[in-house]
Amino acid sequence: MSSNAPSNTRTVHPRTRTRVAALTTSLAVAGVLAGNIPAAQAATAEPRPTHHGGGLQCRGAGVDPTAKVRYRTKILIKAPLSTIWKLQTDVERWPTWQKPVASMKRLDPGPLRKNSQFQWTTPVPATPVSPPTTLVITSTVRQLQHHTCIRWTGPAIGKGLRIDRGVHVWTFTKVKDGILVRTEETHAGDQIETDVPLATDFLGKGLEAWLRDLKTTAEARTGHQPRGHR
Repeated sequence: MSSNAPSNTRTVHPRTRTRVAALTTSLAVAGVLAGNIPAAQAATAEPRPTHHGGGLQCRGAGVDPTAKVRYRTKILIKAPLSTIWKLQTDVERWPTWQKPVASMKRLDPGPLRKNSQFQWTTPVPATPVSPPTTLVITSTVRQLQHHTCIRWTGPAIGKGLRIDRGVHVWTFTKVKDGILVRTEETHAGDQIETDVPLATDFLGKGLEAWLRDLKTTAEARTGHQPRGHR
């Protein structure tokens, strides 16, 4: 696989690389959808989310196993599980603690649950070959277990930019020092798979940023000041 990578990279048109970079940067920073790094050993907890085949799962379902763009990561948050869960599932308030989320609206009433849908937007910066645009992401909750895990899917579409299918899984595990939050995401589609290493890199950066924002906000709400935080 690695022997083919340089050849594949050289054949990618510069304009295509620029568009992929813009798309994945915006989506990743917003934490829209995502993928795969080696999984850490799960700590014991109740209830415990399942991890089959090295991938995160919620109620038996995980990310897209055929997707080429994937990333997985985790963070320890020193805050009550209820606080973290509310931040993550109160999607209408995402714009208050995630700057890349420009707008958000629920497409159905009531608490977030299986089959709930929400539509949100994130800006994409201008590139040398395209004007700035806005991606519209329509997410559908496929699986949810209270205080344990959530999985949603959906496309992200903008003018000239597109991810056909994104799958995002989150798990929340009680450990000795707090809550271990894991996330894994995949992207699939002809355009996003044009340059897989580039797309994966930007996706990973975005998921890491989402986790940092979640940690900062949750810990601030519970009065915990992380080391080095003012």
